[in-house]
Amino acid sequence: LDENEPNKIANAVKEMGLDYVVITSVDRDDLPDGGAHHFANVIRKVREVNPNVIIEVLTPDFRGNVEAVNHVISAGVDVFAHNVETVKRLTPIVRDPRASYEQSLRVLAYVKNVIKKSSILLGFGETLEEIIQTMKDLRDVGVHILVLSQYMRPSKKQLEVKKYYTVEEFKKLEEIAYSLGFSAVISLPLARTSYKAKEAYLKVIRDVKGNN
Repeated sequence: LDENEPNKIANAVKEMGLDYVVITSVDRDDLPDGGAHHFANVIRKVREVNPNVIIEVLTPDFRGNVEAVNHVISAGVDVFAHNVETVKRLTPIVRDPRASYEQSLRVLAYVKNVIKKSSILLGFGETLEEIIQTMKDLRDVGVHILVLSQYMRPSKKQLEVKKYYTVEEFKKLEEIAYSLGFSAVISLPLARTSYKAKEAYLKVIRDVKGNN
């Protein structure tokens, strides 16, 4: 790990004049804490140098280690994002064998008093019923922001695309998601977790204020 990375990132945020940042990383299962302490150090330094910045983190599941999750959250984040990526049935096929659908839900359920976000990639062969059930599962653990997007095959070594969803289908899924209680939904073929992140965050804030 680059011990100076927290300073580098914090200064980069300041130099670019950012008011919203998304901090993420590759999985670091090679580290005892999955990189949680490093995540926390980056968050704290970014906050120290940029006190008014809104911070979103997109994290791995830390193998279900809630102490690691808590370490990240307690550093001072505004949005906690962790992706289930696909429906329950396809998780063993789509995701790393060390990950599980239930483990991701447990991580999201553990996080409290922070806006929560998750994403589902579509096109692996899931059914509409499975998509809706996944949405319900995410709402049950308190997820506020949902991102739906199309899986694109990076190369022939990866899983093939079973279905390309139309823009109209994404729109319909967006309507279903809102009907289930999500405060913000990004549902587009090329959307990814960080797409329109600030707009989604502000929408949740408005929704919360409107309900008070």
